[in-house]
This record gives sequence, structure tokens and C-alpha cells, in this order.
Amino acid sequence: MDESVGRALAQSGIIDITTTGRRSGEPRRIEIAYHAIGGRIYISGQPRADRKRAWLFNLEANPKLTFHVKGAVTADLPATARVITDETERRAVLEHVARAWKRTDLEEMVAHSPLVEVTIG
Repeated sequence: MDESVGRALAQSGIIDITTTGRRSGEPRRIEIAYHAIGGRIYISGQPRADRKRAWLFNLEANPKLTFHVKGAVTADLPATARVITDETERRAVLEHVARAWKRTDLEEMVAHSPLVEVTIG
């Protein structure tokens, strides 16, 4: 991996991801925040109790995605997602996310925020 891409990945920020539609099989690209925590990459979102996001359904059906780094450094990286469902692991990661987003509703986030770990390569 290019050194500038590695440095970019070490900083939390906004990226795009492309998933494969679980029903259509078509590529689905969205913009989303990612978090670099402890040398790992996570994607999360705002808590939402009423329904699961389409991108999360897509990753559950097919964990392969493209992680599109954008900004000063650009790269389209093949990646694999692991949906995090374990409450203890969710809490540990989401504590960092809540702090970064200046949120005070950690319990709501643990209960209802999407959360995946992304492995590049």
C-alpha cells in the first residue's frame, strides 16, 4: 500500500464505500464516516431504531466492499467488512465514536448504531 494512503487511513474521516446490492447484485456507493481506532478501521452511523441501513444489509449478505479514500489522497481499496454484534465489543468501539462526535447517548448508540470493522486488502 502506498505510504500516503496508509497515513490517510490512520486518520478518521469521510470516505465512500461501494457495496453489492443484496437483491440486485448491482454496485451501491454511499458517502460515510470512518474511524481509525487503535490501528483498526471502523464504519458506524447515527443510531436508528426504526430500520437497518441498506448498506449494512448489503454487507451482511456480501462482506466485500470497495473503500474509496478521497480528499488530498485518493485510492479505491478492496476491503472486507465484519459486522460487529457483540455488545461488549460494540461498546468499546462506540465509546471512541461517541467521544469523537461529542455524543452523550452511548447506550442508544450501542443499541441502534450500525458498526462494522473494515479490513483493507
